[in-house]
Amino acid sequence: MAKLVNKTYGDALFDLAVSEGKTDTLFQEAVELREIFGENPDLLKLLTNPRIEKNEKIQIVENIFGGRASEEILGFLNIIITKDRQKYIDGILDYFIARAKEYKKIGVVYVTTAIELNKENKDKIENKLLSTTDYESLEMNYTVDEDVIGGMIIKIGDRVVDSTIRTKLEKLSKQLSDVQV
Repeated sequence: MAKLVNKTYGDALFDLAVSEGKTDTLFQEAVELREIFGENPDLLKLLTNPRIEKNEKIQIVENIFGGRASEEILGFLNIIITKDRQKYIDGILDYFIARAKEYKKIGVVYVTTAIELNKENKDKIENKLLSTTDYESLEMNYTVDEDVIGGMIIKIGDRVVDSTIRTKLEKLSKQLSDVQV
């Protein structure tokens, strides 16, 4: 259910952004809105409280975001509240942000290595990925996991490239266990 709600409302906001020519503006506002809800979990609790009437919640949103957020974002929040979808706000915003990044050709990359990479190696990885993908820019996220032993794991969207020594050892171990003596 949550994925369907996220997709339905996220797609509606995305379609509005594209049709109004405000993709960059609404993308930035959605990122900021996501940060606000992340930093203020009590605000989301307030908006999901069943004891508070919908019109009061809409007034609260108007008081907080009125004059700071665009009419489109305020309208979006009003619809979310009217349809009782407040508990999905984070997921909807995440979906919209991901969709807008794809539209803007911004790739989100997760790189896992056994050791911390220096700037030169990070730049090489980023340049190689830019030259082999359709993305115009990349958001690079690096993590260190000593269990990979060596090599790296690169994730972009639903694609994964795993060239770690750990994976190669696991494959070799499986092959050896399949050998009959």
